[in-house]
Amino acid sequence: MPIPPSLRLAVVCGSTREGRFCDTVTEWTLSRIEDAGGFNIDVVDPRRLDEAGGVEELSARLQRADAFVVVTPEYNHGYPAPLKALIDQVGQPWQAKPVAFVSYGGISGGLRAVEQLRQVFAELHATTLRDCVSFAHATRRFDDDGGLLDPEPAEGAMQMLLARLRWWAWALQTARAHVPYAEAA
Repeated sequence: MPIPPSLRLAVVCGSTREGRFCDTVTEWTLSRIEDAGGFNIDVVDPRRLDEAGGVEELSARLQRADAFVVVTPEYNHGYPAPLKALIDQVGQPWQAKPVAFVSYGGISGGLRAVEQLRQVFAELHATTLRDCVSFAHATRRFDDDGGLLDPEPAEGAMQMLLARLRWWAWALQTARAHVPYAEAA
């Protein structure tokens, strides 16, 4: 059975700070996803949740998604509080779906935030991908127009992330169609 040509992907922005670098990393992420094809993309930005219908609309949007990419910074060895609030506002829409990460930050490139998020998503019965994209010293990695100064490593990592995400999204979508997750146990 071939993987469907188009899966629904929610890209979640993890920062709400003024002047956030998240916009640069998210734009790069979106351009890579669009270039790869095969996904219908919905950008979920915690800055715009109130104007986008609040918690009920957030829940519906996440419910429609087959997979997620979380773009997260690392602040003080962790992920931002607004991202935690967004995740916690809804529970069930994350279940039995894959979550991938694009992270950025200082020396660790956001990987400490990702490791904490893996624990959170495990509790929500989501499947996190091992493959991720990480930008250490992120502000030095991008030019003023949002392009990567050395794109090859990150683009290779993103290709692998998207290939694995597509597989997991299809596999879990197929499983949910045969047996709804709530009925599995």
